[in-house]
Order: sequence, then C-alpha cells, then structure tokens
Amino acid sequence: MSEHTHDHKHRKQVINRLARIEGHVRSIKEMAQNGRDCPDILLQIAAVRKALDSTAKVIFSDHMEGCLVNAVHEGNEEKVLEDLKKALENFIR
Repeated sequence: MSEHTHDHKHRKQVINRLARIEGHVRSIKEMAQNGRDCPDILLQIAAVRKALDSTAKVIFSDHMEGCLVNAVHEGNEEKVLEDLKKALENFIR
C-alpha cells in the first residue's frame, strides 16, 4: 500500500474505535482464562467482529471521500483503485 499524504477526516474516530475493540478483546481473553461459558465468549467475539466491520466501514468511507477524490485531482486514480481492489479482496474473503 502507498503512503498517504493527506489527513483522514475520521482518523481520530477510527483510532478510538480500535482502542475500544482492543480493550474488548482483552476482556474476552480474560473471560477465557477465567473459564467463562463458551456461549458468552462467542457472543463477545461476535460483538468484536461487528465492531471491526463497523470500523472498516468508516475507513472505507474515509477512503472514498478523501483518498479517491484526492487521487482523481492528482491523476493517479488507477493506482489508488488498484490498491483499493487488493484491500477489498483481502477484507472480503
């Protein structure tokens, strides 16, 4: 992936979401260490997956609103679109 030379509108929001997800994953690990019921752990894992998907949507939206628009103005939309396609292929498996 290429380096970004511009600010992302939702960067702080993404970082905050990821910090909450990180804390949530730590608490799931503690649940497993403490022998909590499997359905409880699975429910929490599902919540983390949903939170990650929501965060990915914010990142994708930010990319569409910022990176792609910027690429069109700079004339390198083909490279940015190619990178986006690769990222989506990895994300949606």
